[in-house]
Parts: sequence; C-alpha cells; structure tokens
Amino acid sequence: MSQFDRQSFSLTGKVALITGGASGLGQNYAVALSLYGADVFVVSRTQKGWAETRQRVEENGQRIGFLEQDITAPDCAAAIVQHVIDHFGHLDILVNNAGMQLRNDVLDYQDADWRRVIDLNLNALYYLSHEAAMVMAAQGHGKIINIGSMQSYRAGKNIFPYTASKHAVWGLTKAYADALAPDNIQVNGIAPGYISTDMTRSLQEDPVRGPEIKAHIPSGDWGVPEQLMGPVVFLASQAADYVTGVMLPVDGGYLLR
Repeated sequence: MSQFDRQSFSLTGKVALITGGASGLGQNYAVALSLYGADVFVVSRTQKGWAETRQRVEENGQRIGFLEQDITAPDCAAAIVQHVIDHFGHLDILVNNAGMQLRNDVLDYQDADWRRVIDLNLNALYYLSHEAAMVMAAQGHGKIINIGSMQSYRAGKNIFPYTASKHAVWGLTKAYADALAPDNIQVNGIAPGYISTDMTRSLQEDPVRGPEIKAHIPSGDWGVPEQLMGPVVFLASQAADYVTGVMLPVDGGYLLR
C-alpha cells in the first residue's frame, strides 16, 4: 500500500473463509467482512444459521458459499480450501473462528473432552492455516486471523483444554507470522473479552461471577458482538499490511486489572 485513503479498508475483490461463520460471533465476522466488500465462504458443522447469514451477506451486496463439514475430520483441510477455490477462484482471508469449551473440575476432567477441545480449537486451526498459507504464498498475499480469548493470557480454571488451546493459538499466531512474513502474509489474532451473547447469558446472570466480571472491566460493562466487527475488518484489510504477530484484545480493558 503506497498511500492511506478510504480504500485502505476496502475488501472489494477479496474472498474470506470463516470457520463457524454462520452463527454467534462468527456470523458477525462474516457480515463485517462482506460490508467492506469481501465475498464469504462459511464452513460449519451443521446448517444452523445459514439462511440468516446468507441474507445478511447478500444484503451487503456480496456472494456467499457454504460447506457443511466437521473441521476436525481427518485430512479435511485441503478439501475445505479447495471448495473455496472451486467456488470463488481464490482465497485471501482465513478467519479461524470455530471453537468450543468444556468445563469440569480438575480431578474429574475426562480425556475424551480434552481431545475434543484440542482437536477443534488448535489442531483444526493449524491444518487449515497450513493449507491456506500454501495458497496465499503462491499468490503473494494473504491474511490469517485467529480468534483467541482472554484465556490466551489467563489461567481459566476448570476449562483446561480451552486454556491450553488458546495459549497455543497465541503461540502459533506468532510462529506463523514470523514464518510467513516473507510471503506477504500477515497472521494476527483477536482476543474477545467478555461479550454478551446467548452462550454467555448464564454467566452474566450468575449471581456471583456476573457482578465480579463486570466490576473487573474498566469500561464498566460486557461487550457486544458488534464491537468485534471493526477489528476483524482492520486486520483483514490493507490498512494492517504492516501489522503481524499481534493478538488484539477487544475486552474493554479487562486485561489491565
């Protein structure tokens, strides 16, 4: 990018692959990127949210494709990337959003639950990043955006594989950023703070933890999904061409305390 102007944030002509992009925060990433001109390809385990996501993306004047696929299935990453290429012809942005969390007491934690979380949150992210990087390196540009967590920094008692996976995502983001910089591929992350969603409603309403979390946030309240849309557009755009290896907390200052 030789100069900064309004087009620096434009994603016109770009194609974004988003895992888990048809529901929750992933849908917001899909809508945000399409608002700035990107076509979107969503891969998700079920078809939940497809109709609504299609409507919102197409309202922004962009195209969308879908693939129903468990991204933890063996050897599926290459096929997923090929689906994107077959559908849109190229791949410019990968948002590794899909993830899960399973909670249990330390001495009762099950090995099977450890494997489920690590397979989705870390292994699938690694394999998809690897396949996407090969396409992006060949074309001489690309953006990989990994979704971290407050647990990329903190202990996360009783969510052991989630914490381990999100620490690893932060480490992998840095390693990939360093390795892929010569190929003009920027690799960054977003670490959402405590965001008000259907999935977090029970935690917000918890009579103990709810007030504790809110009191810990310097801005004074939980975030909303729309507050993550600007950061994902920035990291996907030319405006972030000199930003790589960063995990950006979007947390209202939670990590300051």
